Amino acid sequence: MSTHTNCLVQNCTQRPYAPAGTAVACKEHFLDFLKWRRRKGAQMFSKYAAMTMPERDVVAVEWVKTVRVE
Repeated sequence: MSTHTNCLVQNCTQRPYAPAGTAVACKEHFLDFLKWRRRKGAQMFSKYAAMTMPERDVVAVEWVKTVRVE
């Protein structure tokens, strides 16, 4: 895992849990990222698995734009 100390979602202070591209997400946001990808279509899981890390970063950035931190 990378050396990130916080979730990639701005203003989230939770500890890193799992990778999202080359960044990491906390457990809550990682699970949200998985749900978001699932809603994008079943083929997104296969497509994401075959992506390079820079391509995954683009997907993660697209997802982060949809996240609201309360």
